Amino acid sequence: MTAVNPTNVSWTTFLLRGIPGAEEAHIWISIFLFTLSLVSILGNCIILFVIRTNPSLSDPMYMFISMLALSDLGLTVSTLPTVLSVFWFNERIINFDICLTQMFFFQSFASLESSVLVVMAFDRFVAICYPMRYSSVLTSPNVLKIGVMSLIRSTIIHIPEPILLKRLRFCNNNVLSHAFCFHPDLIRLACSDTTINSIYGLVLVLSTILLDSVLILLSYIMILWAVSKINPMETQLKAFNTCVSHISAVLISYIPLIGLTLVHRFGKNAPPLIHVVMGIIYVFLPPALNPIVYSLKTSRIKEALCKLACERNSSR
Repeated sequence: MTAVNPTNVSWTTFLLRGIPGAEEAHIWISIFLFTLSLVSILGNCIILFVIRTNPSLSDPMYMFISMLALSDLGLTVSTLPTVLSVFWFNERIINFDICLTQMFFFQSFASLESSVLVVMAFDRFVAICYPMRYSSVLTSPNVLKIGVMSLIRSTIIHIPEPILLKRLRFCNNNVLSHAFCFHPDLIRLACSDTTINSIYGLVLVLSTILLDSVLILLSYIMILWAVSKINPMETQLKAFNTCVSHISAVLISYIPLIGLTLVHRFGKNAPPLIHVVMGIIYVFLPPALNPIVYSLKTSRIKEALCKLACERNSSR
């Protein structure tokens, strides 16, 4: 199937895109992407297993790390099949309904990750600013409610997207900008009025990326204010050091997400390579790096991993 410009038909299938001009290197690129995916899946599964099997890791912070690991797994699993089909087998055709389904799950997990990062910022805020009330505020039932509400929020806000896209006609062309389906990318291909879609997409950006970023920033402003009143300096550093893993996760997740959003919003004339690279970075890098960051920077998780490795070696 090739990309043409008919005006009397609406596409029912679309073409996923690899890396333009580097088709001969797709197999090598796929090995790199598969390695990142393997690191993401194994790393996050190990994090979940370690937290689940260690009673000492039952604090709210570790429950939120489990939620982050689940959202990272969802991001990887929801996009990996189409990405590997493009880079391994050059299978680029995707049905419209399948595309909408992938888009819904991909963007729901992305929103869930953003929600979890906000909740983790709140967790650090309570732990540092109100340590005596930490156990009474973040009880297990409250943590469960927060997790459920984050999941509901991340799911409900994306339900209208496939419904609104279903009513559009796609007759400009059928070539997507990525090896996965992305809401702003599909809007770009429509030849009917996309005003409602664009407005809703903007509302989503404002109510997720912008709002969540502001809440995280406000949390850390109050954390810095509370830490600045602690003496001595060594205690300040020790208190703030508990936030390093979370700050790293925020930067790892938000920088690629904001970059991808800006490229689609304002970079319509940017080279296709920019779109592809930004999409790959966002989909594969954060889920692979987050478990590494938490394994290295969270002492109790590191100790649990070392204990698990020692037990495996002694059993051989």
